[in-house]
Amino acid sequence: MTNVSVRKTLELNGEVYAPASKAYTQRLLVAAALSEGNSKVVNPLFSDDTEATLRAVRALGAKVSVTDDCWIVQGVTPIQGSKQTVDCGESGATLRFMIPIAALAVQPTIFVMRESLAKRPIEPLLQSLKRLGVDTCLQKVDGNLAVHVEGGGIRGGKTDLPGDVSSQFVSGLMFACPMAQKATDLQLTTPLESKSYVRMTQSVLAKHGIKVEISPDFMHFHIPANQKYSPHDDKVPGDFSSAAFLLAAAAITKSDVTIKNLDFKAVQGDKVILDILKQMGVRGKVCNGNVKITGSGDYLEAVDLDARDIPDLVPICSVLACFANGTSKIHDAKRLRLKESDRLESIYVELRNLGAQIDIDYSSLTIKGPSSLFGVPIDPFNDHRIAMSCAVAALRAEGETVIQDAECIRKSYPRFFTDLRKLGADVVGGEFNR
Repeated sequence: MTNVSVRKTLELNGEVYAPASKAYTQRLLVAAALSEGNSKVVNPLFSDDTEATLRAVRALGAKVSVTDDCWIVQGVTPIQGSKQTVDCGESGATLRFMIPIAALAVQPTIFVMRESLAKRPIEPLLQSLKRLGVDTCLQKVDGNLAVHVEGGGIRGGKTDLPGDVSSQFVSGLMFACPMAQKATDLQLTTPLESKSYVRMTQSVLAKHGIKVEISPDFMHFHIPANQKYSPHDDKVPGDFSSAAFLLAAAAITKSDVTIKNLDFKAVQGDKVILDILKQMGVRGKVCNGNVKITGSGDYLEAVDLDARDIPDLVPICSVLACFANGTSKIHDAKRLRLKESDRLESIYVELRNLGAQIDIDYSSLTIKGPSSLFGVPIDPFNDHRIAMSCAVAALRAEGETVIQDAECIRKSYPRFFTDLRKLGADVVGGEFNR
């Protein structure tokens, strides 16, 4: 367990590169592993979650040559079951993508979940797969919850899923069902949330020659059978959801900060952080893949946010609201209760501990600003986004804020504290980058 100290810092200056996208790294790696031939994943993110995906595709037969700036993936067809259990760590995407893919193998595979992942929903995906002819069951392996996938192929046909639990369920079927025995028709029983991540999956699949038809309302998916993945080389774009923490840090301080390596053409719903910052009165400039924030250190403007398609931005937007004049409302956020932690409760508890005027109900947060914050020990509940959000809030808190168990940021942005310190923040500790 590692603690990181953050003290009040009123000015930030400099430039840093946004980390590579975790979501794209995982999707490109999975698609490459399913392709016949070699694919290159350039500029991948090294993090706990992407390394979990790397373990999984290797366990199912793909061969991956790893360097710092490129992974060369030799795909495997047909998919092989794993003789050893597959450790998914805390990665929900790894588990939810690889369960349907493992069903394509003749042999069975067992996926093991660590503590927080074991608390997150998986049953809707298993039930959906059952309707497609896939046998799975939950079991314990050395005291850990695990999913046993029997293998034998995916029959295809009709199935359904809720759309408001995890978009990763949908993406998992999109990866695997193109190789089912007959076409798959997936009907969502509730409206899809986080549509941009499903669009991201569809864009990656298209580059590998896979077709998935999606209805305009994102309620019905038609996946033709007997398709073949083709190899494709691609570069992982910078991640807007991770860059949001640095952009927010610049927005609440007196700053002249540039974040590089952001591809505005890539499918990323969290690029809406730029619209949110503009709405809150932040001065920014976008040019050639760079975002420059010129912060005045003055209070921002209150905001009303619908979180259905941007759940990952809720914690950091809650921090921004603490430094806004007026009352901000973040609503339709109930799905955050099913993340690495009960993320809605976690950010509420820790911002309140810092001194924020914040209220919570089942699906929303109400923040009255501006707040006067005071440094306290922060428990991020093993949630990377809570740790990083509270570190940003600490830049405007009196005294010292200690982020406990700060190594949880390795899940998505290992060099976060290093980058924050590079911009001038008073940060001690947190050297988690490779």
